[in-house]
Amino acid sequence: MAKSHHDKVAVISGAASGIGQAFAQRLAHDGAHIVIADVLAATDTAKLVHAAGGHVLASNCDVSSESSVNALAVEVTARFGRCDILINCAGIYPLQPFTKMTFADWRRVQAINLDSVFLMCAAFVPGMRARKWGRVVNLASSTLGSVVSGFVHYVASKGGVVGFTRALATELGDDGITVNAISPGLTRSPGTLARNPRRGFASMEDEFAFAATMQAIKRPEVPDDLVGAVSFLTSDDAAFMTGQTLNIDGGRVRS
Repeated sequence: MAKSHHDKVAVISGAASGIGQAFAQRLAHDGAHIVIADVLAATDTAKLVHAAGGHVLASNCDVSSESSVNALAVEVTARFGRCDILINCAGIYPLQPFTKMTFADWRRVQAINLDSVFLMCAAFVPGMRARKWGRVVNLASSTLGSVVSGFVHYVASKGGVVGFTRALATELGDDGITVNAISPGLTRSPGTLARNPRRGFASMEDEFAFAATMQAIKRPEVPDDLVGAVSFLTSDDAAFMTGQTLNIDGGRVRS
C-alpha cells in the first residue's frame, strides 16, 4: 500500500524530543521528508526519522524570532524546495502563580507558544497558497476546558492558538489549505517530566496519575497517543476538515 504522505515535506517545530519527535517519526513512516526546527539538538529525532525511511533536515531555529524563522524558510527551500505540511509544536509551560508573574514571564510564553505560530505560518503558508495545497496543525491544550492554577500565561497563549487556527482557516479555505489544532491533555514527555509538580503533588508521576483519574481512559497520556490524529489531519483524507480543534486527552474534556 502506498504511503499516505509520500514525498511531502513536513516542517515540525519543537521536534527534538517529546510530542514533536513522535510526530516526526510517524510522518516519516507515512512517507514524508522531515524538517526539525528546534533550539535543542535533534540528533535522536534525526535517527528515528532515518530509521523510518525518511530524509531529514535538522535546523537550529528559535521559532519566536522572525529572523531565525525566515532563515529556516530559506534553508528548507534550498534543501527540499517547499513545505507541504507545517506542524507548530514548540511550546513552554512554566508553572507560575499569577501573583508572581512578571510581564517578561508573560511575554516569553506568548512569544514561544503563540507568536511562533504566526511567524511559522507567515514564512510557509504563502508557498502553500501558490501550490494550492497545504496542511497546518497547531498544538493547543485541553487546559482550555479544564483549567488548573499556575498557568495563566500558558492557557492564554493556547486560547490564542485556537483563535488563530479558526481565523486562518477562514482565510485559506479556497486555497486547498486546511488549518486545524489538536489539544492534548497532560502528556508524559521529557518536557513535562522536567517540570516541577503543582502544589499538592510530591512528583510529576503523582500528577500524571491524578490526571489519569479525571479521564475516561484511565492511564497517563503519551506522545504516541497523538500521532494518529496528526497523520490524519495532514493527509488528503482530511481535505474537508478545517478550523477545528480536536481534544485528544483520554476523555478528560467531554464537551
